[in-house]
Amino acid sequence: MKKILNFIGGDFREPVSGNYLDNFNPSTGEVYSLIPDSDKRDVDLAVKAAQDAFPEWSALVNEERSSFLRQISEGILSSLEDLAVSETTDNGKPLWLSRSVDIPRSSSNFRFFADATTQFASESHEMRDTAINYTLRQPLGVVGCISPWNLPLYLFTWKIAPALATGNTVVAKPSEVTPMTAYLLSKIVKEIGLPPGVLNIVHGNGPGAGEAIVTHDDVKAVSFTGGTSTGQRIAKAVAPHFKKVSLELGGKNPNIIFNDCNFNEALKSTMKSSFANQGQICLCGSRVLIQTGIYEQFRDALVERAEKTRVGDPMLPETSMGALVSEDHLNKVLEHVKIAEKEGGNVLCGGDRVKPAGRCKNGFFMRPTVIEGLSPECRTNQEEIFGPVVTLIPFETEEDALQIANESNYGLAATLWTSDVSRAHRMSSRLQFGIVWVNCWLLRDLRTPFGGMKNSGLGREGGWEAMRFFTEPKNVCIKWG
Repeated sequence: MKKILNFIGGDFREPVSGNYLDNFNPSTGEVYSLIPDSDKRDVDLAVKAAQDAFPEWSALVNEERSSFLRQISEGILSSLEDLAVSETTDNGKPLWLSRSVDIPRSSSNFRFFADATTQFASESHEMRDTAINYTLRQPLGVVGCISPWNLPLYLFTWKIAPALATGNTVVAKPSEVTPMTAYLLSKIVKEIGLPPGVLNIVHGNGPGAGEAIVTHDDVKAVSFTGGTSTGQRIAKAVAPHFKKVSLELGGKNPNIIFNDCNFNEALKSTMKSSFANQGQICLCGSRVLIQTGIYEQFRDALVERAEKTRVGDPMLPETSMGALVSEDHLNKVLEHVKIAEKEGGNVLCGGDRVKPAGRCKNGFFMRPTVIEGLSPECRTNQEEIFGPVVTLIPFETEEDALQIANESNYGLAATLWTSDVSRAHRMSSRLQFGIVWVNCWLLRDLRTPFGGMKNSGLGREGGWEAMRFFTEPKNVCIKWG
């Protein structure tokens, strides 16, 4: 049985406790590796290593840090196939998706922030004939980065790269459900010669390793992506310590489709935004709002495509949807379908488990599910399901669509389909979401701020927002002589 190891101070280490957790392949339902069940003792070692590395790392000129990040980016690309196979084995997503999106984007994250560290600038403010003020942006010290299981390496690197670029040292924890590519990243970091202690990767669960990182007195900031309830606990834990925190949490995102949309493009993108990565993306459009003039036509076309979706072995090129990440999560999603039926919803397709033939017969698969006939206020339309389940909601006017879309405790992302540019601007300004895509979905520019409103999080990631989060601003005022 393959053992994953912690990466602390530039070395691979067993957990202090000697205990390990099972790591399942969701496509087969079998344990295929073991994960360190790390605790506070392992985190203490990692924080100490990061503290020891901080003076030298933070003192490097930007070009030197940029060079290290670029080497990591290139190392990821050179290991693309191994990383993609490992990501699919660990997560259950189709191999073509890991190859084309997850691993290339992980490389891009390091490359982007390798460039950003040489271009990051601060302001100066001249007080005429009196003084000049300028702002220093200085690294915080040791920071904690905790990432989720749905886009394992993609989101892990999205946090680590800007933290390193700004001169911090990092203690990072990947999800215990999908730890393999983080482990392989530590091997790449070792190979390129990143100074020991600059990046430390500690494996384990939330109550053990995660909480120890969040509450550690010497961890100066925490960047977390995951569930809203966990984000609430983290916010409470860090508040007494007055440490910086960034929380990218859940979503219940509306996909708003007007009569004047480009029908085929809207349909194609709605299929992606509904069922990509088995619906396990915080940005997925799980509430599909359709104007009444095209409601029946769009509904029927969406259901027809959903029914033709190939669910099965994620290693096969013809597979459109792979396995959900775990049996517990599969059961949770299936339970939400039952709740929808009790609320009066009509399941138009899917809603059941799939058991493919062959090696995947015990995997955690589910058919894409489309439900209609539910009120906007019901549980199914208010709670995050995080699986291949979407609801259809008809609307008459712009005002109707805005009310339904904004009637949610979440505010991460919205998608708007219309050929009316004035409507696009009006709606975008009034939608209560951190991201609004018009006539597209998941079209990402890494320079833009990323994050949500309301229960979808606190703060923003990406571009200068990430660079600012991982630095402390200091004003210097110098009076003229």
